[in-house]
Amino acid sequence: MTKIAITVGEPAGIGPEVSLLAAWQLRSEIRPVLIGDAAYLSMLAGEIDPAMQLMGVSLEALRYTGLPACGVNQITVIDCPLAAHVIAGQLDPRNGRSVLHTLDVAIESVQQAWCDAIVTAPLQKSTINDAGVAFSGHTEYFAEKTNTAQVVMMLACEASDHLPQALRVALATTHLALKDVPAAITFDHLLKTLQIIHQDLQVKFGLQQPRIFVTGLNPHAGENGYLGREEIDIITPVILHAQGLGMDVRGPYPADTLFQQKYLQEADCVLAMYHDQGLPVLKHASFGLGVNITLGLPLIRTSVDHGTALDLAAQGVGKADVSSMLVAIRVAAGMVKAQSEH
Repeated sequence: MTKIAITVGEPAGIGPEVSLLAAWQLRSEIRPVLIGDAAYLSMLAGEIDPAMQLMGVSLEALRYTGLPACGVNQITVIDCPLAAHVIAGQLDPRNGRSVLHTLDVAIESVQQAWCDAIVTAPLQKSTINDAGVAFSGHTEYFAEKTNTAQVVMMLACEASDHLPQALRVALATTHLALKDVPAAITFDHLLKTLQIIHQDLQVKFGLQQPRIFVTGLNPHAGENGYLGREEIDIITPVILHAQGLGMDVRGPYPADTLFQQKYLQEADCVLAMYHDQGLPVLKHASFGLGVNITLGLPLIRTSVDHGTALDLAAQGVGKADVSSMLVAIRVAAGMVKAQSEH
């Protein structure tokens, strides 16, 4: 059975609740391994469903004996104790380093083959920074800790009432100010991005010849240079070079017309040039059902498409929507299967 390491995220948010709920619902499909404070999760589990049985294991024991067996109605928790008492909805920087530690344990769990993939619940960047650790996000942290020079952020969703088919949107740039985006789109960076997408769609999604549609940067894809030259000078040459390497890459397409059925039905992935060019379409169609995937890592990592929702957590259990966590876990398990069959 596929073993999925699930970091429960910011303890004052909804991450622990949705992690517990999803793990409990999917325990017959995968083996969930929660990474967080075992005592806090046990208390929370009792509030959510008294039938939940959690089995805590220390990191030291895990390193010595490996992942222990568990019963069909048990969920394993790798214990990462918090430094301070949790009050739902209220951030406490004293817990910042403990939350960050769960990511280190998750990485180790895959590197040591205790688990097959990682799914992350949302955390609060400010809490970790307030704890005295410079932290810009999951994606950058996983890249640094695995010595990965470049990663690609991709969000994906299944077909829905708003979307006739599944959609994957990758980003050439991520969390940059809009004024900094053009300078970040270089020939080498864009080509490497396409190579990462192409390889991971083959290896981790089982697509033999993935089709990647690329947006332009400027309105109307630059309109032959009248609205910008990035398409002429960088994006089109990269696409042609990628085609020469055997990749099925097409574009550049105007972003305002690409996201329609006649194009999307032929695309396995859309590569957008910046965050708010591609993601509003996907999130409109799938918010709460999407999954964030980090491509290019030497491990499989997915995440939910929402934040910590401190306001919901403050209202008590039963308010959070578990849908995105369920999808994130199932996608991770599917990627494990595809990779093993590649």
